[in-house]
Amino acid sequence: MEIYQASIEDLEGVSNLFNSYRMFYQQTSDLEGAKAYIKERIENQESVIFIVKDKQKYVGFTQLYPTFSSISMERALILNDLYVDGKARKKGVGEMLLQQSKEFAIETGAKSISLSTALDNDAAQRLYERNGYIRDSRFFHYELSFDLPIS
Repeated sequence: MEIYQASIEDLEGVSNLFNSYRMFYQQTSDLEGAKAYIKERIENQESVIFIVKDKQKYVGFTQLYPTFSSISMERALILNDLYVDGKARKKGVGEMLLQQSKEFAIETGAKSISLSTALDNDAAQRLYERNGYIRDSRFFHYELSFDLPIS
């Protein structure tokens, strides 16, 4: 297996994984939307996407968004997406993606990597904790969504 940073040449493979990732989180399949979204992130250099390929098959990806911490006044990364194809699970792909993300964070001077996962995604929680991520017990996560009807 090989891991590297995705480029526009990987658009088709990454978009397929990204679409599957969204469906995992109960979103409707939208391959064209996924492709447009990933294309824009790559072309505008708004995120860093690492992919794992097994031979010529795309089997996993992670997407990192650069941000800043006002408290520490340093760079940080948000690991927004991590997905491994069902047939490639339990083969170390998730570990590879987390390690590559960590190396990238260190190389670019980021202070930390933060992420969120669903409360019922036990497999992901175990993966993150095995790799040194600590569940936050000091802060609550809030979100203001604009796609819900306001009552």
